Amino acid sequence: MPASIGFRPTPDDERILREAALSGESTSDTLRRALRLLDHERWLARFRADAEALRGEDVSTDPPAW
Repeated sequence: MPASIGFRPTPDDERILREAALSGESTSDTLRRALRLLDHERWLARFRADAEALRGEDVSTDPPAW
């Protein structure tokens, strides 16, 4: 089922969309790209938190897997 999304762009949003349109990118493509960047930023934040939590882990002390 397709989602219905409402969006009221701010003046800054409109500027970004205008600039993207000048390079041939549609509004939909610009919003998709922005959503994927947001998703990637969240993934990186989780990655960094996991890395920080495991910073002191020493895998050389684990028994061999085989």
